[in-house]
Amino acid sequence: METLTIIGAGLAGCEAAWQAAQRGVSVVLHEMKPERFSPAHHLAGLAELVCSNSLRGDSLENAVGLLKEELRRSGSLTMEAAEATRVPAGGALAVDRQLFSDYITAKIAAHPLIRLERGEVTDLPAAGTVVIASGPLTSDALAEPLARLTGDRLYFYDAIAPIVAADSLDMTTIFAASRYGKGDGDDYLNCPMNEAEYLRFVDELVRGEKVPPRDFEKIVHFEGCMPVEEMAERGVETLRFGPMKPVGLSDPRTGVEPHAVIQLRAENRERTMFNLVGFQTKLTWPEQRRIFRMIPGLERAEFVRLGSLHRNTFINAPALLLATQQLKSDPRIIFAGQITGVEGYVESAASGFLAGINAACLQQGRPLPVPPAETALGALVHHITNADVRHFQPMNVNYGLFPELAGRVKKKEKRQKLAERALEKLEDWRAGL
Repeated sequence: METLTIIGAGLAGCEAAWQAAQRGVSVVLHEMKPERFSPAHHLAGLAELVCSNSLRGDSLENAVGLLKEELRRSGSLTMEAAEATRVPAGGALAVDRQLFSDYITAKIAAHPLIRLERGEVTDLPAAGTVVIASGPLTSDALAEPLARLTGDRLYFYDAIAPIVAADSLDMTTIFAASRYGKGDGDDYLNCPMNEAEYLRFVDELVRGEKVPPRDFEKIVHFEGCMPVEEMAERGVETLRFGPMKPVGLSDPRTGVEPHAVIQLRAENRERTMFNLVGFQTKLTWPEQRRIFRMIPGLERAEFVRLGSLHRNTFINAPALLLATQQLKSDPRIIFAGQITGVEGYVESAASGFLAGINAACLQQGRPLPVPPAETALGALVHHITNADVRHFQPMNVNYGLFPELAGRVKKKEKRQKLAERALEKLEDWRAGL
């Protein structure tokens, strides 16, 4: 049996290596540190947490809490390390980042089937199974062959607009319509503003607290990904001639064109989530919640993802990947972690977990198992491989990605029911591995 090659020893790469090795596959795990560091990395150890030391909520009330529980039950190295190095953090799971890295580094180094090779990888192996887990700060030298491999469907910056849950919208204010009646008529949801509402909104955008760019994020704001607050600073009318233009839309309550409109576009086929079109932003998360809830119809909006604009290398996964995270054009290559378009530590580890299992199955000539869409693992990988190719952006796991429950369920019970169903489906899936 050939040795499995894994490029990148962050959370995804380490998890993939562990899962493959635990299934009897020999692994060579490549890590460029300490020969070379990305601008955000500082520790020589593996699985370095470069931002927060929090893995977010630990309750099943949050989809990321469910994802953690699925990984715990499935033998995840990341979750084992997190439990061993956790620090008090209320309802969140937080870790001592140095001890966390040390724990995973030691486990990887001690595994008899894993060989760790230090040094930068600048090209891809021409043969054999390869897992690419090079992360959101993939080196320029490796990004070049990846761009060729993906047909230039490789992106280097996130320009993310917020996403809201459909069931949190006020549809007595919001109306469905496409400009000039084009399309199916309900392609977009529209939040109308009168002049006073618009002027107040623009003023708050300009005054709102922004996230300062990190030293290595010398971002050039191209017109297509200009932060909405920066557009507002160009002049009070700028947004009315940009993402908030009302032309071609009529408010059915008044029969006239609103002064300004914020359009919402469905984020998934099930229309359980909607994207604020053109609202990529550098506002802090508390400011986003405060200011965007000034939009008529979004007063009680539940944000399943908040906006951002930052450096991030990722591929257009729905255009390029199978449900197994294999490259459609070359199935011996599997992508894992944030480069696939998942956001967050736990999501990255989950992607690596699945990549490791699939790589082992590929090496051993066994069918590659896809987790049910009703699980957090399955919902996450289903999203990145089935999202709209034209508007794909990285995503955290959230309950808006899950298939709807059968029958009527009270809203306050919905998440618990989704979690219960997910864990039942997970056990069925694990039994078949």
